Amino acid sequence: MDKLMKINIEYFAKLREERGCSSEVIETSASTVGEMYKLLQEKYKFSIPFENLKVAINENFSNWNEKINDNDTVVFIQPVAGG
Repeated sequence: MDKLMKINIEYFAKLREERGCSSEVIETSASTVGEMYKLLQEKYKFSIPFENLKVAINENFSNWNEKINDNDTVVFIQPVAGG
C-alpha cells in the first residue's frame, strides 16, 4: 500500500466555488500533482480540465508531472482573462 501524504490545497475562483471552500488538507497516495488533480476532479466534479490550469507547489510554478511530497502546498490557478 502506498504511503498517504498530507497535502495543503488552495482553491481560487471557479474551483473554490465548485469545492465550496478556499482550502483544505487532503490525504493522498498520488505521486504527482497531475494525478492528484485528476482524483480531486473525479471526487468533486470539477468542470475545469487540468490543461486549462496552471499549478504551483510551495509557491513555485510547476508542471503536472512534478512529484508531490508530504506537507506540500498546492495551488491550482486559472488563467485570467483581461479586457
